[in-house]
Amino acid sequence: MPNPTAETATSRPETVDRVADFDLRALDRDFLDNPYPVYHLLRTHDPVRRMPDGSYFLTRYDDLQAVYRDNKRFSSDKKIEFAPKYGAGTPLYRHHTTSLVFNDPPLHTRVRRLLAPAFTPRALKLLEDRFVLLVGRMLDRAAKQGGMDVIADFASALPVEIIGDMLAVPHEDRHLLRDWSLAILGALEPVLTPERAEQGNRATLEFETYLEKHIADWSSKAGEDGYGDVLAALIAGEDGGERLTAAELVQNCIFLLNAGHETTTNLIGNGIAALLDWPDQKQRLIADPGLIRTAIEEFLRFESSNQLGNRRVVETAEIGGVTFEPGTLVTLCIGAANRDPAQFPDPDRLDVGRTPNRHLAFGAGIHACAGMSLARLEGQIAIGQLLARFPHFRSSGQAVRGGRARFRGYLSFPVDF
Repeated sequence: MPNPTAETATSRPETVDRVADFDLRALDRDFLDNPYPVYHLLRTHDPVRRMPDGSYFLTRYDDLQAVYRDNKRFSSDKKIEFAPKYGAGTPLYRHHTTSLVFNDPPLHTRVRRLLAPAFTPRALKLLEDRFVLLVGRMLDRAAKQGGMDVIADFASALPVEIIGDMLAVPHEDRHLLRDWSLAILGALEPVLTPERAEQGNRATLEFETYLEKHIADWSSKAGEDGYGDVLAALIAGEDGGERLTAAELVQNCIFLLNAGHETTTNLIGNGIAALLDWPDQKQRLIADPGLIRTAIEEFLRFESSNQLGNRRVVETAEIGGVTFEPGTLVTLCIGAANRDPAQFPDPDRLDVGRTPNRHLAFGAGIHACAGMSLARLEGQIAIGQLLARFPHFRSSGQAVRGGRARFRGYLSFPVDF
């Protein structure tokens, strides 16, 4: 069957004019549904594209790697960029300029070091046992119904439970997290509409208020199979070293709850959708469950949860033959780099056994995703158990895409068994 995400799958004329017209601030629905044909044209004809606003858009794998590895000349700090976008002092500005992902050392180093114990092999083993039971319970419930919405009933619910445990969020409050997350992350889209700004600021303020009270009320439960261990580590700070300020603590808890479930939700949802688009690969994975590890890497490459990253040039640098002056903003197109034929043979084909597979779905360098091992583990268990119990699952209604350029996933994806 034809693959709707292949770079060649488009009804619009593939001309160089589409490259000349490409602007992140003027994306149409065709692009949001399937950006890969445009990525292909950009990578072929204008891989270091100067955008109308003076920024650059990179689509080649090697160029992204060069930027990721050079944190001296390419900064992740977004204060200069986000002040005009959000307004200095707004909740969105406060959050996105204090969280781990949008900062350089030393703050980035301090927060990442505090998080490290949560992702050791021992910590992940404790989480794995709990996650297996959680997936089993959710699939039991879905079995009684004869199907489920992959996103609402499964992919978004699973990581919220795990990250919720890490930060000791009460179970009765976890239903609040997804809507807050979608609103806050939605404000990172290239175009910030007044509606997105209002929703994002309101969600951030509500999230801050909730966490301030939660942290103040929480009594340490660390040691109980990992419940609250990340929150305990962030509160305690470094042994004999600095602690996070109250503001840094709240904002990085928000970041973890957002990032810890959004990317995993998309990984699970995109992976399940890809298997339905590629039934031969679905059958291959059913026949050989041991391929689940390489399959997860392929889902991450083929439909990267996070499609776009950003850096600001702080020292003159050259990438792809183009010189960037200090102050230049650079967008890293992860979705395009992960389908670069110079790195991945036959990149528009899903191959659950693909090796090697050095994709950039989790970034690279000092900002490589701290929770990548946890996300991989969650994907392996969730999709592996679904296939083992319901190998004949199929789409049962209209899937709804998220409609975002930066975070690629679904809002709804109904299946039956």
